[in-house]
Amino acid sequence: MLNWKHIMDFAVNGNPEPDTRVEKSEAEWREQLTPEQYRITRQKGTEAPHTGALCSTHDAGIYSCICCDTKLFDSTIKYDSSSGWPSFTQPIKENAIKYEKDTTFGMVRVEIICNTCDAHLGHVFPDGPEPSGLRYCVNSESIKIEKQNVES
Repeated sequence: MLNWKHIMDFAVNGNPEPDTRVEKSEAEWREQLTPEQYRITRQKGTEAPHTGALCSTHDAGIYSCICCDTKLFDSTIKYDSSSGWPSFTQPIKENAIKYEKDTTFGMVRVEIICNTCDAHLGHVFPDGPEPSGLRYCVNSESIKIEKQNVES
């Protein structure tokens, strides 16, 4: 299980290698994505808090990158952080996410990026629930959910 020490180590010393890479031209990304998805994922934008379609979704399923379909988060580790963005405690796989130091807006944060296609997803913070203590704060426009049927 990843914790804040692991995240900082990745951000400072390098990230795990992804299973695969997806690279496209800016024109190809613009053609594939909506203008808002492009602004957030390719230009490091942020959606307004409490506006994302996936913020209050609690369906069972797997959350994947909107750009390349890489599986990023499982719904079982999604929680309501009251931050205004979908929040998770762990990635689905250690090498699914890339971590980079972000000093924009006069803050020091850790940006989370799809390790397969370099899509901006959001940020990770050390104020999440135990046992990891992590809060992956993700833009709804950067992910999609593949819902799973759950039998009663």
